[in-house]
Amino acid sequence: MKKTGAQIVWECLVREGVDTVFGYPGGAILPIYDALIDYPVHHVLVRHEQGAAHAADGYARASGRVGVALGTSGPGATNLVTGIATAMLDSIPVVFITGQVPSKVLGTDAFQEADIVGITMPITKHNVLVTRIEDLAPALVEAFQIARSGRPGPVLVDVCKDVQQATIDLRWPEAVDSTRRRALPQLKRSDLKKAAELIAGAERPVILAGHGVIESGATAALAAFAEKTGTPVALTLLGLGGFPRSHPLCLGMMGMHGEAYVNTAIQEADLLLAFGMRFDDRVTGNLKNYASGAKKIHVEIDVSEIGKNVPVDLGLVGDLKQVLEALLPSIEEKAHEPWMARIEEGRHDTRSRDIVHRESGDALYAAHVINDIWRTTKGGAVVVSDVGQHQMFEAQYYPHEAPRTLLTSGGLGTMGFALPAAIGAKFARPDAEVWVVAGDGGFQMTQCELATLMQEKLDIKIAIIDNGFLGMVRQWQEFFYDKRYAATPLLSPDFVKLAGAYGLPAHRVDARADVIPTVERVRSEAGPALIHFVVQAEEAVYPMVPAGADLHAMIRRPHESPPEKAHASRAKGEAEVAA
Repeated sequence: MKKTGAQIVWECLVREGVDTVFGYPGGAILPIYDALIDYPVHHVLVRHEQGAAHAADGYARASGRVGVALGTSGPGATNLVTGIATAMLDSIPVVFITGQVPSKVLGTDAFQEADIVGITMPITKHNVLVTRIEDLAPALVEAFQIARSGRPGPVLVDVCKDVQQATIDLRWPEAVDSTRRRALPQLKRSDLKKAAELIAGAERPVILAGHGVIESGATAALAAFAEKTGTPVALTLLGLGGFPRSHPLCLGMMGMHGEAYVNTAIQEADLLLAFGMRFDDRVTGNLKNYASGAKKIHVEIDVSEIGKNVPVDLGLVGDLKQVLEALLPSIEEKAHEPWMARIEEGRHDTRSRDIVHRESGDALYAAHVINDIWRTTKGGAVVVSDVGQHQMFEAQYYPHEAPRTLLTSGGLGTMGFALPAAIGAKFARPDAEVWVVAGDGGFQMTQCELATLMQEKLDIKIAIIDNGFLGMVRQWQEFFYDKRYAATPLLSPDFVKLAGAYGLPAHRVDARADVIPTVERVRSEAGPALIHFVVQAEEAVYPMVPAGADLHAMIRRPHESPPEKAHASRAKGEAEVAA
C-alpha cells in the first residue's frame, strides 16, 4: 500500500504504542501535521518548543516509555535544543522528529533552514537527516530502538519536507539491525566471585544508588541486596525513590546538598558499591580525597562511565537488575550493627537540628512548604521539581517511597523544566496526583505553558516558592562573594493574577499556619490550581559542599559549624585540583 512520508511517521508512532505527542507546527513539518488527523494519537500543542521537549521528557520519566516531541525547521528545531540536552544528561528516552527544508535546497540558507543534526550531534545518542523516503521507515524504527536500549537517551530524526510529501509502497521493517547499538558483555564468574569477596570482607559498606536503579527496574533487586548484606543505601538526586525513604537502611541523598551524616558515612566507608550512577562532581566533591580508604565496585550499563571519574577496583558492565540478580546467590547474609549505630548517631543529630522541627513563629520557609505538602499528600504525589534551592529542599523534605515520583533535571540543571514536564507526566500517569514545585525564577522561563495546561484541562497543582531572588545563585553570592547580590534580586508578577488571566484558580500564602489548609483546599477541588508561597528571602540550603572542597568539608547550618572552615577547605580543594 502506498504511503506518504508523513503517513509513515504516524504509522511508526502507532506501531510503537505512542498515544501522545507534544509539539508545535510550522511550514517544514506541515505535511506531517496534515496526516495527524487520520491517526489515533493525541497531539498536545505547547506554547514553545522547549515546552514540547520537556513535556516529552516528563512523559518518559513518569512512564518509562519513549516520549515524542515534534518541531518544525529552523527556530522550531533550535528551540528544542535545551530540552534535548536535558534528556541527554539524564539518560531519558525521547524521540524528536523535526521538519527540514526540501532536500533540493539543503545548504542554500533557505528560509528557516538550520543544520539541526549538526547542532544536536553532541547532545543526542543518535541523530539522522532523512533525504530519501526509502530511508524514513528504517530511520524511525531505529530511532526508537536506540532511544530505549542500553543506556537510554534522546534521538533526533530530521525529515526533509519533500520526503514527507513523497509516496512509497511501504514494506514495514519489523526491526533494524543497528550497528550503533552495543551488545552488553556477558558477566564473568570470576568478576562475580571477586565482587562477593569484596562484599564479604567489608565492615563499613555503603551502596550508592543512582538513576540506573529506576531505569533498569531494579528497585526490588536493590532492596533484596541491601537487606541480605545489611548495607545502608545512599541515593543520588535522580536515584530518589529507587529505594524507599522509610526503609531502615535508607540514608537519603548524598552529595553537595546531601545530609551531612550521609557524606560522612561515604568518606568513612571501606567499600562503596556504585549502582547505576556515574560519580558526578555534585556527588563526589574533590576527587583527590573522595572515599580514599574505600574499595569501589561500579555496576553500570555504559562501559565508558566505569573509571571515567573515579578509579574502581571492580567494574561490572551490564543491566543493573540483571547484575544484582546474578550477584544475590553468591553473597552471604550479613549485618553491620556497629556501622549502622555510628551512622544513626549522625542521623539523629541532623534531625534534631532540622528546620521543620524548630520554632519559627509565623515565618514561612521553603522547607516548611515542601514538608507540609509531603505531610498533606502522605508522600503519594508525583512531584515535578524545577531547578534551584526549592529542588534541593524537595529532595530533603519530601521523602520518596517509590520510583518515578520525583521528576527533575539533574545533569543539565534546566530552569523552566517543571511545568511542561508535569504536563507530560500527567499524560503518562493520568490517575496520579501531580505537583509542580518551582521557584519564582524558573517558573517564569516557561510560564506560557499555563495555557497548555488549561487547554488540555489537566488536574495539576502548582506550588511556586517565591523568595524574591534567584535563590541558589544568591546563596553562592552570600557564601562566596560577600553578599554582592549582582543580578539575583528578582521582580516577579503577581502570580495569583497571572493564573487568573488563564482562568486558573490561585491562592497566596505567606504564613506557615496557612500552608496545610490551602494545600488541602486545592487537593479537595478537581482541576488545576496554583499556590503562590511567599517565603523568607535569604534562606539557604544546608549542608553545602563548596565547589572543589572535600565531600566531608560541608558548610552546615550556622549553629553546627562555622562556614569559614568549609570556605578554607574549598580553597584548599581548588588548589589541589589546579595542581
